[in-house]
Amino acid sequence: MPATKAILIVIDGLTPSVFEAAVGDGRAPALSFLAEHGNYARAVSTFPSLTPVCVSSLATGAHPDVHHIPHLVWYDRERARTVEYGSSFAAVRAAGMTRSILDTIINMNRLHLARDAVTVYEALEDAGYTTAAINITCYRGRTPHLPTLPGVTIPAYGPKRFFFYNLFESDPTGAPLAIFGRAQGSIDAYAAAVGRWLVTRDGFDFLVYYLPDYDFASHAHGPDDAFEALARSDAAVGALLEAAGGPDEFLERYAVVLCSDHGQTHVERSARLETVFADVPGALVTASNRAGMIYRLPNCKLDARGLAQLLDGDAAAETVLFRDGEDVIARREGEDVRVDPDGVLFDYPDGGRRAWAALNNPNAGDVVVSAAPGIEFADLAGRHHAGGGSHGSLRRGDSEVPMLTLGLDAVPESIVDVMPTVLRHFGVEPPPYARALARAA
Repeated sequence: MPATKAILIVIDGLTPSVFEAAVGDGRAPALSFLAEHGNYARAVSTFPSLTPVCVSSLATGAHPDVHHIPHLVWYDRERARTVEYGSSFAAVRAAGMTRSILDTIINMNRLHLARDAVTVYEALEDAGYTTAAINITCYRGRTPHLPTLPGVTIPAYGPKRFFFYNLFESDPTGAPLAIFGRAQGSIDAYAAAVGRWLVTRDGFDFLVYYLPDYDFASHAHGPDDAFEALARSDAAVGALLEAAGGPDEFLERYAVVLCSDHGQTHVERSARLETVFADVPGALVTASNRAGMIYRLPNCKLDARGLAQLLDGDAAAETVLFRDGEDVIARREGEDVRVDPDGVLFDYPDGGRRAWAALNNPNAGDVVVSAAPGIEFADLAGRHHAGGGSHGSLRRGDSEVPMLTLGLDAVPESIVDVMPTVLRHFGVEPPPYARALARAA
């Protein structure tokens, strides 16, 4: 058994530059303490760099070619319908409120996440450890949990200790309601209350502590103007330190990985990707934030290359990806480049690997689009974050994340390295697909 238990802290949407500026700032004492005692590097997300895809990569140690979650919104070929995980409240209504909520909360884990992918909860609990998760949407585990809502009987299979926005609560903690007052940090406050309860009771071997409120504020104001929200996230991290008896006692008890799931960049204007394909029968577009996909339905006369070429000269589409036989092609400024999964793709961080994995996901569109700088694709309802922040593209600002470790032997180079790093800490062998080795600390 390892000398220390472990906590993965995920501050959704936190950029490396904002994290680095927060270290030493009196308004972020918990982050500053951890940074002063840990090993830090900038790491890389997956693609599309959107939360459902990214948290699935964190949980499984894999890119989308393995875990099969392709986007915030996508077309389910098997069931011939659109899946919408929550691009906006209006997009959820446009896709069907009940179905979208069920897809986000239950079906993403029960149906959409690949059976062959192994989550960190499954791997650790199969080895005899107790895992816990707070608020993260990729949670698949072995233990059934019934909702707290009267009359609702659909179980969620998660880790032994499982807390999801008051909807699923494996234990009564007295935590406040999570969903009322999000702009004031209510979800991170809920996480803090649950986290404090777990730490004071020594209630886990491994905890995933997910804090989404910074991302919410960053979408509204931009990543450089959301420090007030980051201060609240810092307070939620501080709650764990206090519950352990203080910062030094916390580090004696726990190894820590602190990271974000993706970056975020400013967006000045929006574009509707659907407009380009409005006159193409059988071309179905799913787009949100800074990535989009085009699916060929059975009546589509154009092949993937033909669909991709329609975006030549479109100012909103920086790089367009499609398959040509066994090859993945990146089309930019009217020119084709064959994607080498082990090679460089333009100036995108780990671009070859991430682009290749996105196209080799069986749930991905036949064409996948990475947006140009400063542009966001409007969602199903036409909503966007122009004037604020967004993410999803292959670009560095959307794709780089802060990565801080304490008490571990490695600093992961990518979010897909987090899960195998945690498993090795507990002496558990990662699944065969997981990347072999993270950067030495």
